[in-house]
Amino acid sequence: MDWYPLLNSLRIAAISSIVVFFLGIGAAHWICRLPKTAKGLLDVVLTLPMVLPPTVVGYFLLLVLGPHQPVGKWVMEVYSLPLLMQWYSAIFSSVVVSFPLMYRTARGAFESFDHSLVQCGQTLGLPNWYLFWKIQLPACRSGILAGIVLAFARALGEYGATSMVAGYTPGRTATISTTVYQLWRIGESELAFRWVLVNLAISAVVLVAVNLLERKKTFAKREGA
Repeated sequence: MDWYPLLNSLRIAAISSIVVFFLGIGAAHWICRLPKTAKGLLDVVLTLPMVLPPTVVGYFLLLVLGPHQPVGKWVMEVYSLPLLMQWYSAIFSSVVVSFPLMYRTARGAFESFDHSLVQCGQTLGLPNWYLFWKIQLPACRSGILAGIVLAFARALGEYGATSMVAGYTPGRTATISTTVYQLWRIGESELAFRWVLVNLAISAVVLVAVNLLERKKTFAKREGA
Protein backbone atom coordinates (compact mmCIF):
# COMPACT_ATOMS: atom_id res chain seq x y z
CA MET A 1 0.00 0.00 0.00
CA ASP A 2 1.50 3.30 -1.15
CA TRP A 3 1.35 5.78 1.74
CA TYR A 4 2.12 8.84 -0.38
CA PRO A 5 -1.54 10.03 -0.46
CA LEU A 6 -1.62 10.09 3.35
CA LEU A 7 1.71 11.89 3.70
CA ASN A 8 0.78 14.37 0.99
CA SER A 9 -2.63 15.01 2.54
CA LEU A 10 -1.10 15.61 5.96
CA ARG A 11 1.51 17.92 4.46
CA ILE A 12 -1.09 19.95 2.58
CA ALA A 13 -3.44 20.12 5.57
CA ALA A 14 -0.63 21.17 7.94
CA ILE A 15 0.63 23.96 5.68
CA SER A 16 -2.90 25.13 4.96
CA SER A 17 -3.74 25.21 8.67
CA ILE A 18 -0.72 27.39 9.43
CA VAL A 19 -1.67 29.84 6.68
CA VAL A 20 -5.32 29.86 7.69
CA PHE A 21 -4.39 30.36 11.35
CA PHE A 22 -2.79 33.74 10.71
CA LEU A 23 -5.25 34.82 8.00
CA GLY A 24 -8.29 33.80 10.03
CA ILE A 25 -7.16 35.39 13.27
CA GLY A 26 -6.08 38.59 11.51
CA ALA A 27 -9.36 38.89 9.61
CA ALA A 28 -11.51 38.06 12.64
CA HIS A 29 -9.71 40.50 14.92
CA TRP A 30 -9.94 43.30 12.37
CA ILE A 31 -13.58 42.74 11.38
CA CYS A 32 -14.75 42.58 14.99
CA ARG A 33 -13.82 46.26 15.34
CA LEU A 34 -15.63 47.43 12.20
CA PRO A 35 -19.09 49.07 12.02
CA LYS A 36 -22.04 46.69 11.80
CA THR A 37 -22.74 47.28 8.08
CA ALA A 38 -19.15 46.76 6.98
CA LYS A 39 -18.85 43.77 9.28
CA GLY A 40 -21.91 42.12 7.75
CA LEU A 41 -20.73 42.71 4.19
CA LEU A 42 -17.22 41.37 4.76
CA ASP A 43 -18.60 38.46 6.73
CA VAL A 44 -20.62 37.36 3.70
CA VAL A 45 -17.63 37.66 1.38
CA LEU A 46 -15.21 35.78 3.65
CA THR A 47 -17.58 32.93 4.47
CA LEU A 48 -18.82 32.47 0.90
CA PRO A 49 -16.42 29.57 0.14
CA MET A 50 -18.08 27.62 2.96
CA VAL A 51 -21.42 27.47 1.09
CA LEU A 52 -20.19 27.43 -2.50
CA PRO A 53 -19.82 24.05 -4.23
CA PRO A 54 -16.15 22.97 -4.21
CA THR A 55 -16.16 22.82 -8.01
CA VAL A 56 -17.15 26.49 -8.15
CA VAL A 57 -14.25 27.33 -5.83
CA GLY A 58 -11.97 25.30 -8.09
CA TYR A 59 -13.24 27.14 -11.14
CA PHE A 60 -12.45 30.53 -9.61
CA LEU A 61 -8.99 29.30 -8.63
CA LEU A 62 -8.39 28.24 -12.23
CA LEU A 63 -9.33 31.75 -13.34
CA VAL A 64 -6.67 33.17 -11.01
CA LEU A 65 -3.88 30.58 -11.06
CA GLY A 66 -4.08 29.36 -14.65
CA PRO A 67 -0.95 29.75 -16.83
CA HIS A 68 -2.78 32.22 -19.06
CA GLN A 69 -4.35 34.16 -16.20
CA PRO A 70 -2.77 37.27 -14.62
CA VAL A 71 -1.41 35.73 -11.40
CA GLY A 72 -0.45 32.36 -12.82
CA LYS A 73 1.17 33.91 -15.89
CA TRP A 74 3.18 36.40 -13.80
CA VAL A 75 4.48 33.71 -11.41
CA MET A 76 5.41 31.50 -14.35
CA GLU A 77 7.29 34.29 -16.14
CA VAL A 78 9.12 35.57 -13.07
CA TYR A 79 9.79 32.38 -11.11
CA SER A 80 9.16 29.67 -13.75
CA LEU A 81 6.84 28.09 -11.21
CA PRO A 82 3.55 26.53 -12.35
CA LEU A 83 0.70 27.02 -9.89
CA LEU A 84 -1.51 24.24 -11.21
CA MET A 85 -1.20 20.44 -11.30
CA GLN A 86 1.50 20.36 -8.60
CA TRP A 87 1.27 18.96 -5.07
CA TYR A 88 1.37 22.47 -3.62
CA SER A 89 -1.53 23.53 -5.85
CA ALA A 90 -3.81 21.75 -3.38
CA ILE A 91 -2.67 24.19 -0.69
CA PHE A 92 -4.47 27.03 -2.50
CA SER A 93 -7.76 25.15 -2.62
CA SER A 94 -7.41 23.91 0.96
CA VAL A 95 -6.74 27.41 2.27
CA VAL A 96 -9.78 28.83 0.50
CA VAL A 97 -12.24 26.18 1.67
CA SER A 98 -10.93 25.92 5.25
CA PHE A 99 -10.49 29.66 5.87
CA PRO A 100 -14.19 30.33 6.70
CA LEU A 101 -14.12 27.73 9.49
CA MET A 102 -11.10 29.33 11.13
CA TYR A 103 -12.45 32.83 10.60
CA ARG A 104 -15.92 32.17 12.01
CA THR A 105 -14.60 30.28 15.02
CA ALA A 106 -11.98 32.93 15.81
CA ARG A 107 -14.50 35.71 15.38
CA GLY A 108 -16.90 34.02 17.80
CA ALA A 109 -14.08 33.67 20.33
CA PHE A 110 -13.09 37.33 19.98
CA GLU A 111 -16.69 38.55 20.27
CA SER A 112 -17.16 36.62 23.53
CA PHE A 113 -13.94 38.06 24.97
CA ASP A 114 -14.25 40.48 27.88
CA HIS A 115 -12.81 43.66 26.34
CA SER A 116 -12.59 45.34 29.73
CA LEU A 117 -9.37 43.37 30.21
CA VAL A 118 -7.85 45.14 27.19
CA GLN A 119 -9.10 48.49 28.42
CA CYS A 120 -7.46 47.92 31.77
CA GLY A 121 -4.21 47.06 30.02
CA GLN A 122 -4.43 50.22 27.93
CA THR A 123 -4.79 52.35 31.06
CA LEU A 124 -1.53 50.80 32.27
CA GLY A 125 0.19 51.85 29.04
CA LEU A 126 0.63 48.37 27.59
CA PRO A 127 1.10 48.30 23.79
CA ASN A 128 -1.67 46.85 21.60
CA TRP A 129 0.51 44.01 20.30
CA TYR A 130 1.20 42.90 23.86
CA LEU A 131 -2.49 43.06 24.79
CA PHE A 132 -3.40 40.96 21.77
CA TRP A 133 -0.76 38.24 22.02
CA LYS A 134 -0.48 38.02 25.81
CA ILE A 135 -4.05 38.68 26.98
CA GLN A 136 -6.71 38.41 24.27
CA LEU A 137 -5.30 35.47 22.30
CA PRO A 138 -4.62 33.25 25.36
CA ALA A 139 -8.12 34.01 26.68
CA CYS A 140 -9.61 32.87 23.35
CA ARG A 141 -7.31 29.89 22.89
CA SER A 142 -10.00 27.19 23.22
CA GLY A 143 -12.10 28.63 20.40
CA ILE A 144 -9.08 29.31 18.24
CA LEU A 145 -7.70 25.80 18.75
CA ALA A 146 -11.08 24.39 17.77
CA GLY A 147 -10.95 26.50 14.62
CA ILE A 148 -7.49 25.17 13.76
CA VAL A 149 -8.62 21.57 14.23
CA LEU A 150 -11.71 22.09 12.06
CA ALA A 151 -9.67 23.86 9.39
CA PHE A 152 -7.15 21.01 9.39
CA ALA A 153 -9.93 18.44 9.01
CA ARG A 154 -11.55 20.39 6.19
CA ALA A 155 -8.24 20.74 4.36
CA LEU A 156 -7.49 17.06 4.83
CA GLY A 157 -10.79 15.99 3.29
CA GLU A 158 -10.94 18.49 0.44
CA TYR A 159 -11.66 16.91 -2.93
CA GLY A 160 -13.65 19.03 -5.40
CA ALA A 161 -11.46 22.10 -5.77
CA THR A 162 -8.29 20.07 -5.23
CA SER A 163 -9.08 17.71 -8.09
CA MET A 164 -9.49 20.71 -10.40
CA VAL A 165 -6.31 22.60 -9.52
CA ALA A 166 -3.98 19.73 -8.57
CA GLY A 167 -5.43 16.77 -10.43
CA TYR A 168 -4.45 13.20 -9.62
CA THR A 169 -0.95 11.91 -10.28
CA PRO A 170 0.19 8.93 -8.16
CA GLY A 171 3.31 9.78 -6.17
CA ARG A 172 3.06 13.45 -7.06
CA THR A 173 -0.30 15.12 -6.42
CA ALA A 174 -2.43 12.28 -5.03
CA THR A 175 -4.31 12.91 -1.78
CA ILE A 176 -6.53 10.58 0.23
CA SER A 177 -9.72 12.00 -1.26
CA THR A 178 -8.57 11.90 -4.88
CA THR A 179 -7.09 8.44 -4.37
CA VAL A 180 -10.38 7.04 -3.05
CA TYR A 181 -12.23 8.32 -6.08
CA GLN A 182 -9.66 7.09 -8.59
CA LEU A 183 -9.46 3.63 -7.00
CA TRP A 184 -13.24 3.34 -6.99
CA ARG A 185 -13.38 4.49 -10.61
CA ILE A 186 -11.02 1.74 -11.80
CA GLY A 187 -12.73 -0.95 -9.71
CA GLU A 188 -10.20 -1.22 -6.86
CA SER A 189 -12.95 -1.14 -4.25
CA GLU A 190 -11.03 -3.02 -1.57
CA LEU A 191 -8.07 -0.65 -1.66
CA ALA A 192 -10.40 2.34 -1.82
CA PHE A 193 -12.15 1.05 1.30
CA ARG A 194 -8.82 0.90 3.14
CA TRP A 195 -8.24 4.55 2.41
CA VAL A 196 -11.78 5.31 3.55
CA LEU A 197 -10.97 3.64 6.87
CA VAL A 198 -7.80 5.73 7.18
CA ASN A 199 -9.82 8.88 6.56
CA LEU A 200 -12.48 7.80 9.06
CA ALA A 201 -9.83 7.20 11.72
CA ILE A 202 -8.31 10.65 11.22
CA SER A 203 -11.74 12.29 11.21
CA ALA A 204 -12.66 10.52 14.45
CA VAL A 205 -9.50 11.81 16.13
CA VAL A 206 -10.31 15.34 14.93
CA LEU A 207 -13.86 15.17 16.30
CA VAL A 208 -12.63 13.90 19.65
CA ALA A 209 -10.14 16.80 19.77
CA VAL A 210 -12.89 19.33 19.01
CA ASN A 211 -15.17 17.84 21.69
CA LEU A 212 -12.38 17.98 24.25
CA LEU A 213 -11.71 21.61 23.42
CA GLU A 214 -15.40 22.45 23.69
CA ARG A 215 -15.61 20.74 27.08
CA LYS A 216 -12.54 22.62 28.24
CA LYS A 217 -14.07 25.89 27.09
CA THR A 218 -17.35 25.15 28.89
CA PHE A 219 -15.51 24.13 32.05
CA ALA A 220 -13.47 27.34 31.97
CA LYS A 221 -16.65 29.41 31.67
CA ARG A 222 -18.19 27.63 34.65
CA GLU A 223 -15.03 28.18 36.69
CA GLY A 224 -15.04 31.85 35.74
CA ALA A 225 -18.67 32.17 36.76
